[in-house]
Amino acid sequence: MSTYVYDFADGSMDLKDLLGGKGANLAEMTTLGLPVPPGFTITTEACRAHLQEGSDPEALAAQVSQHLVTLERATGRRLGDPTDPLLVSVRSGARFSMPGMMETVLNVGLNDHSVEGLAGQSDDERFAYDSYRRLLQMFGSTVLGIEDGVFSRALDAAKQTRGSELDVDLGTEDLRALVATYKGLIEEHDGDPFPQDPREQLDLAIHAVFDSWNTDRAVLYRRQEHIPEDLGTAVNVQAMVFGNLGTDSGSGVAFTRDPATGKRGVYGDYLQNAQGEDVVAGIRNTVSLTDMAALDRTSHDELLAIMEKLEKHFRDMCDIEFTVEHGRLWMLQTRVGKRTPEAAFRIAENMVDEGMIDLDEALRRVTGAQLAQLMFPRFDHSVPRTLLAKGMNASPGAAVGKAVFDWATAVEWVERGEDVILVRKETSPDDLHGMVVAKGILTSRGGKTSHAAVVARGMGRTCVCGAAALDVDTRNAQFTVRGGPTIREGDVISIDGTTGEVFAGGVPVTDSAVVRWFEGDDVDDPLVHAVARLMEHADNTRRLLVRANADTADDAARARRFGAQGIGLCRTEHMFLGERRELVEHLIVAEAQEGRDKALAELLPLQKADFMAILEAMDGLPVTIRLIDPPLHEFLPDITELSVNLALADAHGHRNKRQRKLLEAVQRLHEQNPMLGLRGVRLGIVIPGLFTMQARAILEAAAERIQAGGDPHPEIMIPLVGSVRELDLVKGRILEVAADVRSETGVEVPFHVGTMIELPRAALTADAIGRSADFFSFGTNDLTQMTWGFSRDDVEASFFSTYLEQGVFQVSPFESLDTEGVGALVRLAAERGREANPDLHLGVCGEHGGDPDSIHFFDDAGLDYVSCSPFRVPVARLEAGRSTLE
Repeated sequence: MSTYVYDFADGSMDLKDLLGGKGANLAEMTTLGLPVPPGFTITTEACRAHLQEGSDPEALAAQVSQHLVTLERATGRRLGDPTDPLLVSVRSGARFSMPGMMETVLNVGLNDHSVEGLAGQSDDERFAYDSYRRLLQMFGSTVLGIEDGVFSRALDAAKQTRGSELDVDLGTEDLRALVATYKGLIEEHDGDPFPQDPREQLDLAIHAVFDSWNTDRAVLYRRQEHIPEDLGTAVNVQAMVFGNLGTDSGSGVAFTRDPATGKRGVYGDYLQNAQGEDVVAGIRNTVSLTDMAALDRTSHDELLAIMEKLEKHFRDMCDIEFTVEHGRLWMLQTRVGKRTPEAAFRIAENMVDEGMIDLDEALRRVTGAQLAQLMFPRFDHSVPRTLLAKGMNASPGAAVGKAVFDWATAVEWVERGEDVILVRKETSPDDLHGMVVAKGILTSRGGKTSHAAVVARGMGRTCVCGAAALDVDTRNAQFTVRGGPTIREGDVISIDGTTGEVFAGGVPVTDSAVVRWFEGDDVDDPLVHAVARLMEHADNTRRLLVRANADTADDAARARRFGAQGIGLCRTEHMFLGERRELVEHLIVAEAQEGRDKALAELLPLQKADFMAILEAMDGLPVTIRLIDPPLHEFLPDITELSVNLALADAHGHRNKRQRKLLEAVQRLHEQNPMLGLRGVRLGIVIPGLFTMQARAILEAAAERIQAGGDPHPEIMIPLVGSVRELDLVKGRILEVAADVRSETGVEVPFHVGTMIELPRAALTADAIGRSADFFSFGTNDLTQMTWGFSRDDVEASFFSTYLEQGVFQVSPFESLDTEGVGALVRLAAERGREANPDLHLGVCGEHGGDPDSIHFFDDAGLDYVSCSPFRVPVARLEAGRSTLE
């Protein structure tokens, strides 16, 4: 029989897959002898069975009963006892932290009888009824699915009647009346009265936590964070301890280091006479842990000692939830804390210096996505700015956008192309859709441990919390600065998540210190020092080389400064645009070879100059130049527009012979599906001289670079090959050109000829193609389109969102490589190509080459290099190092 329930004393931190992160760490803290309220964890296996079968595993109910008896013995209380009741919390806890995304129910076990027992036990009737109203509200919204506003409006009405702003101002009779109101609301909206049986409450709460794995916000968060859908959540049932028992009680959240900057120290929030959800929700402003020392020195000092112990034990920054009940400290949770990208790098380096971890482990703890965040621009502090307010620097970055005050407006405005800042009093899990699309998040309440701060840090979203000078009026979609102006929906604001400042209007941005360092500036900054040290270790560790996709000398030079080890893709079609488009038109409309030769002769020196500049910028490093790939219609006027213009000219008696010939050429080349038509290698075969002109321009440019003392390494890449015969035809012509250039210049140019693998047929026949090619470069963008059978330009806006929502995709296959389908073709082509040609060089030049998850796959598949946009080169270097360690 499977074991579905574990006491905290029976688990460990190594069982996170089974017990979830929260349950495993509660077990670990229990083993360490820390003051943890007793409880038990229901496994993720039970959750998966419940979700798959629609009912609990047969043995689960009995095992819960068995462990509940053990818990009752440990506490000396019985669930639902009318004289001395045991109350429990029922919390989610998945393998990966998903803060606020799933459900929690507190005070389970209270009913009309046990509330009186709780009042007698605590000698505090107000506390008992406050606990009961909290259970009713949580149970009603979480378990029964009643809209939370039903309860919050009743609470607001009670406070208004009382003439107060805060929950703590409500007296015992107010809370008695509120309990009665809540029970009536539950029966009105659910059709049945609130269940008085404590065990029924517990079972329903457990099921609600199981089911919350598939709520819209949980699914959206997993998709955003690339968390697998099939893990399920554990459920933690724990004896309640109470922070709302008076001024000698309270609740808080703490970090062993600053989650925003990584600085050593003690950071956190504490709230007297409050439950934990009051702290996280940000509905009352907290005090710092330093201020806590003045309120309860004994608990403060014990907390600091436990924090130090936990950080040393887990060898990482810890995020801790705690409660003080009548002066006694209880630890409710610990986990590896969410942190900003800056904090991630600085903590990793500091822990190396402190001897807690080595450089390998430090490199594992940072990611390419975090590095990319650090490369985002910052506000330009040299320009005048209008400061509106200052709050907590909850998640760094510079965000500019129009103020919106609800998640639905945020989504709507972003879909029409606007940048937005989501402004709320405090966020809740229901705001997640808006938080995902917004450039930044601003709240008037809460601190670094509030829901907004924790979720924003996890997503890498700029966030300022607790800007108390702002009176946020979501009903009228505006906020007013105390003693200052009113900002209405649609007004532009700027928020600085590094300083916590909020500005009116749009503030200009400037390059980050990390980018300036990559560009070669001498930057004296602790963050830059940490990035530099871990980048050096990644470069010393990685096997994969990193090249850049660059089409100009400026792009090539920047890529080299960013650490690129060559160019993996130079797209020559970009060189045929602008003022050169007319020469391409001449080439296409030419009716005889003489006309084509003339157009090619005019293009040759222009192409040659382009290649010389790029080869000079990448001197000594390989430069892979792709011969023209797109269909020629892309270089011609639109057929409809051209037809209309000619018809109008004819109607007015104007004759334009050249335009007429151009229309005839456009009509001749018109294709229903040009991306599957005359493009790539097919152009080189069908249009005499086009590819040989490009090859000559490349080789003559290389020859002149050698004569000037340079060290060029050109690689000529033939696109869209599906048959080895296509490759052989074009390669033969290139070799003839090379012989001519050698004869004319007296210079032996070292070069290679290879192909893009972007068609499934090319992957399947890679052994034959590999015998004729010096290298393969996987064009994963086209390979993805060809394998899936859809056009990226068309489908991303049409049905991708539906596919993501319904789980066909976990992530867009253009964002992160489809390793099961497209990846299988990459592996197959790599293996067959290398079997036929052991010296075959393998790379990837699609933008997947800069995607962290895809880089790990390419490393595992045995490719030699990845190539990506210049800005993503540092990300690829870092991830290549991390991949080697894995």
